Amino acid sequence: MRSSTAHGTRYMSFSTTETTAELHETRWTYNSGYNKESSNKDCKMNSTLSNTSVKCVRDTSVTAVVFPCLYSVLFIVALILNSLAAWIFFSIPSTSTFVVFLKNVVAADLLMTLTIPLRVLSDAGVGSWRLRAFHCRYSAVLFYITIYISILLLGLISLDRYLKIVRPFGKCALQRVRVGQWLSAAVWVVMLALALPNVILSDKPPRVSGGKLKCTSMKSEAGLMWHEGFNYFCQVVFWGTLALMVFCYTFISKKVYESYKASKSRCQAARRRTKAKVFVVVAVFFICFAPFHFARVPYTLTQTRDLVFRKRLTATLCLKPFNKGATESTTATSTQMEMSQLGNTNKVSSNGTSQ
Repeated sequence: MRSSTAHGTRYMSFSTTETTAELHETRWTYNSGYNKESSNKDCKMNSTLSNTSVKCVRDTSVTAVVFPCLYSVLFIVALILNSLAAWIFFSIPSTSTFVVFLKNVVAADLLMTLTIPLRVLSDAGVGSWRLRAFHCRYSAVLFYITIYISILLLGLISLDRYLKIVRPFGKCALQRVRVGQWLSAAVWVVMLALALPNVILSDKPPRVSGGKLKCTSMKSEAGLMWHEGFNYFCQVVFWGTLALMVFCYTFISKKVYESYKASKSRCQAARRRTKAKVFVVVAVFFICFAPFHFARVPYTLTQTRDLVFRKRLTATLCLKPFNKGATESTTATSTQMEMSQLGNTNKVSSNGTSQ
């Protein structure tokens, strides 16, 4: 009886040990299978996320549809107003530097307006690639260079107003009509000469990819370098002119205010109108040109260099936040499944022991 009891005890002990070993083997097999399956799922998920993240493409509907429509409206309005201004100002004799500078501004604006139709057709994709190539090499260069000619002339107008209001009795060569004409001619010659290499160095055969032609593909290596350097120069032109205008119109406003004060004028409305006019001139100049120049440097770098602003911005907006969230989601799911698996394993072990 005792021997039978001992034999039964050894059998129960062996059975318990064997059952425990089987449970461990089952748990190991389950874990291995789960880990392999989870790894495969993670690889598939990461591959899917990677493919999804790469598909962050540029939406060209703005540049191909919205901008051409806005430029078309702008062309009609600008053509009417600039033609009217040209008819008025060119009928006035050039008796002052102010009139001389204004005539040149009107000429530059009218010339810029005439390049807009080619830009509309080019951006809208209407016409052959030859039209796009002509726009890239000639009309686009003329469009931008007339902008900076107008900017420089507006700076000369502000300097002319400063000299005639703040220093009305001082003798200055800049206030002579002949000098004004020579300055205007110098602005045209210098700016056109600096823009000419952009035309000459765009001598590579046009490369059409997907029915589209990128303007910088026509530029040689020297052309890209000149294009980038010239854009930096234009930045100096704009911000320097803006600083000059702020300086001149600040002192003009101060001088006019002192004039009202010296004459003991109590017309507050006239003072406010004077300040408003000065503020409006500078504000309009800033609003019209500053946003373009804020974006001009990054845009130029995307045209002339390989690793630049656009790729970094795309990576920041499209890849990092999305992948981070996806990784956190994958980790959370894996953790939940592991906890569930451990719970089930413990339950099985407990049941086996109790039996």
